[in-house]
Amino acid sequence: MRYSWKLMPAAAWMPLLVWSCLAIAQEQAEQLAPPRPAVLPDGKEAGGAALLGLPALIDLGLEQNPRLAQVGYSIDVARGRAVQAGLYPNPTVSATFDELGDVQGPAGVNTLPLVSQEIVTAGKLKLSRSAASREVDQATLNLTAQRFVLFAGIRQEYFAVLTLQRRVEILDELVQLAEQSVKTTRRLLEAKQVARLDVVQLEVDLERYRAEREATSRELPGAFRRLAAVVGVHGLPRARLAGSLDAPLPTYQLEPAQQFVLSEHPEMRIAQVGVDRAQLLLKRAQVEPIPNVTVGAGYVRQNQNRSDDWTIGVSVPIPVWNRNQGNIMAAQAQVAEAVQEVGRVENDLVERLATAFRDYAAAQERVARFRTAILPRARESYELSLKAYQGGQFEYLRVLEAQRSVAQSRLENVRAQGDSWRAASILSGLLLEEHWPESIIGPCVAPPEQ
Repeated sequence: MRYSWKLMPAAAWMPLLVWSCLAIAQEQAEQLAPPRPAVLPDGKEAGGAALLGLPALIDLGLEQNPRLAQVGYSIDVARGRAVQAGLYPNPTVSATFDELGDVQGPAGVNTLPLVSQEIVTAGKLKLSRSAASREVDQATLNLTAQRFVLFAGIRQEYFAVLTLQRRVEILDELVQLAEQSVKTTRRLLEAKQVARLDVVQLEVDLERYRAEREATSRELPGAFRRLAAVVGVHGLPRARLAGSLDAPLPTYQLEPAQQFVLSEHPEMRIAQVGVDRAQLLLKRAQVEPIPNVTVGAGYVRQNQNRSDDWTIGVSVPIPVWNRNQGNIMAAQAQVAEAVQEVGRVENDLVERLATAFRDYAAAQERVARFRTAILPRARESYELSLKAYQGGQFEYLRVLEAQRSVAQSRLENVRAQGDSWRAASILSGLLLEEHWPESIIGPCVAPPEQ
């Protein structure tokens, strides 16, 4: 059975009223106070612990990520192939000894040296070098693409960890609030002002908050290890991340973003260069039947009649049966395949951009709704219920319920903020944003020495 607080003696409800007033004063002070900067100018928290910021993680990934190093070496491989493709065939030097043991001259007829050289015709070397140079261009563009894939991956995992950090902080507050509520309600139960059911319900909420806090705390190390793996440093010492989820979210527009991606994204340019390369390889296959000319010259010593002579030769293969028909057919198919690859990459980029933009817009809308409607109304509900309780109109449990609603709304707001920043991280990679986001970078320090 519940009783109105107006019927309670002053000695019973005055301590609770004082405690509630202190709680609301603290809540209002936190709301009015400016947000605490995530990082002090020297890259330290107020307690002196080092903070790890997003720029430091990006720099570390650029320096030590093995994927980027691997792609960098692929450029050297392509350059080596381009050099090799344009090299001229080496000359051939030979010697022949004919009619050895002849009666008139046992030493026979000696051709020494005989030098021959293949003359490459129809610009074959130039075409081969040009096609190989396009492969170098593709490898270079792939390095740029992988660079921004790395940026997007690091940013996504960074905000995943940052979100978990913030959730743990709010859950700590929820646990403390629930513990105080349980303690206060137990005193009310002893005073026979609330029912046992109310205490049990609050105890259930307390255990639920404790379980969620424990689960989130256990999730943090794994999330940090994922972040370290994306950076490319598995042994990265765990540190608290600098940054804030409350910073203004970037503004993106789908149509301009799509135009930029389709014209500037490295994957699109790789596909376009692939068409150019396939066309060069087709031309190279078409000129292959044009025969190369091999010329040779040499000195001949005829020991029978003791004369010194010269020999000159020219040879040309005749393309009668093998006119490179199969390779030409294959090269024509590769041109068509490369053209289709451009369309495939275009569709893939548009799909990825649309998906990321959809997720970002939805999460951004949730964040805006929490900021402009849900959180303000939850706080207003708490303030009104507290005033009503102080006026004797509500029971104290209504105040606790409003308090929990504020805390729960903050928890859900953090989840929506994390979703927004992770979706924005994907967009930042697709839009090739190098220094992003400016609003939350702030000062930061490099990770501790390993």
